[in-house]
Amino acid sequence: MNVLILGVNGFIGSALARRILAETDWTVAGMDLADDRVRALAGPRFLCQTGDLTLEREWVEAQVARADVVLPLAACATPASYVREPIETFELVFEENLRVVRACVRHGVRVVFPSTSEVYAMCPDEAFNEETSPLVLGPVSRERWIYACAKQMLDRVIWAYGHRGLRFTLFRPFNWFGPGLDDPSRAADGSSRVVTQFLGHLMRGEPLRLVDGGRQRRAFTYLDDGLDALMRILRNEDGRADGRIFNLGNPDNDASIAGLAETMVEVLAELPGWEHVRRAARMVPVTGEAYYGRGYQDTPRRLPDIRAAREHLGWAPRVSLRDGLARMIGHYAADAIPPTPGIVHFTGVGVPTRA
Repeated sequence: MNVLILGVNGFIGSALARRILAETDWTVAGMDLADDRVRALAGPRFLCQTGDLTLEREWVEAQVARADVVLPLAACATPASYVREPIETFELVFEENLRVVRACVRHGVRVVFPSTSEVYAMCPDEAFNEETSPLVLGPVSRERWIYACAKQMLDRVIWAYGHRGLRFTLFRPFNWFGPGLDDPSRAADGSSRVVTQFLGHLMRGEPLRLVDGGRQRRAFTYLDDGLDALMRILRNEDGRADGRIFNLGNPDNDASIAGLAETMVEVLAELPGWEHVRRAARMVPVTGEAYYGRGYQDTPRRLPDIRAAREHLGWAPRVSLRDGLARMIGHYAADAIPPTPGIVHFTGVGVPTRA
């Protein structure tokens, strides 16, 4: 099978490429703005084109034509981007991915599209179901929702193309985390997703800022579990994933953001040389507007119903939140010199060393 991954250097794209090459005889082609995460994969079964999706449309069209399945993973991935750059978010997430989807329609190529748990937005259901839960977005003045709106529109467009013969699967990741999620050295508030944001602050001895007190709840899903599901979708035995939407999350890892912070403190403090974190960690509440800007709005919980993935894919997540955090934090701390709080800095791919 020939797999095309657009956004191949990202968190999910790079990990999926490694998994495919390790476990199958498939070929992988990909494009991204950089290739630092996938450069080591270069070989006869892996081709990476470094470039801008918006400028390399002929290359993309040619690769779509020769692919068996396309994963358009290119997207903005942090709420700060949605609030501060709503137009750029829309242009990439909707307009460019729509061009890719239409190329798949023209060439009769299967699409595995990364929707998002954000499409449920402020859904009132206790657990979000792919078939029955309403997708409830906030007001237009809250730019936070432009990402969710763009993804939801693509979900609907792809679904409609399915009636015209497009083979597709939509998957909705629920707060996937693991090594490579973001670079913890990016210290600016909102520059990373919450797990790596907190990890960077903890390693530098900085306070953890809990947006709206950290009361929001999320179902955190370890990367390996998510990749297990994606591989089942790609293999698609007996067409069991065709024309379906799958929530890919771990309802057993439902935790508040404040609870996540506390667990991360405990896990890091258990590592040799990092014991001081337990005493030094500080958590400071901050409003969403102060942290992200006036266009921010949030949902109090995001819990997946994963019965469809269990039934049709035979999939269930296995890694607990604490175990996943231990793996991820251990990855970043493995080669680190435990710092004196306040003087740590990051080098390379985000590994801290003493200043």
